[in-house]
Amino acid sequence: MKNQLKNLKFVAALAMLAAISIVCGKYLGINVGEFMRFSLESMPIIFAGIAFGPVAGAAVGIVADLVGCVMVGWMPIPWVTVGAAVIGVVSGGINLLLKKTPLPSWLKTAIVVFSAHLMGSVLIKTIGLADFYHMSYTVLMLWRMLNYLIVGIIDGTIIYILMKNKGISMQIKEFGGKDI
Repeated sequence: MKNQLKNLKFVAALAMLAAISIVCGKYLGINVGEFMRFSLESMPIIFAGIAFGPVAGAAVGIVADLVGCVMVGWMPIPWVTVGAAVIGVVSGGINLLLKKTPLPSWLKTAIVVFSAHLMGSVLIKTIGLADFYHMSYTVLMLWRMLNYLIVGIIDGTIIYILMKNKGISMQIKEFGGKDI
């Protein structure tokens, strides 16, 4: 029974992070032109990767993208969904690699956040968006690099603050997450 409750809490935590990603991305995002959006939708995905591992981060990214698109009436773009999953995988994987390094925790957080955004948001999602909208990949990538430099600083700051909170760390452990 105790194991089932832990599993239920784990699934509920991932569902909550996916829901936060949907709200941050689809409802609170700021559109900049037709092809760009300034949002913090990746922050809960990165947090899931750090707190619960790469597979959980990928699951949150996939669910958030697909359910979020359906909720607002957008057609899911497969490359964008893959990019969301990669954000979760990279954040969880890089976090595991950096776990035992002597780097300060703020630097580890910055490396995790910017690696996840570089791979998932700037490279992979840009491929999908450039193809879908028939745009120049290079031009779109330059705009998205600037966007995710700004978003990454905000995401990293929020995630760092959350990771330093002892109450949140205890809840993550209770939900079956990693020691952050």
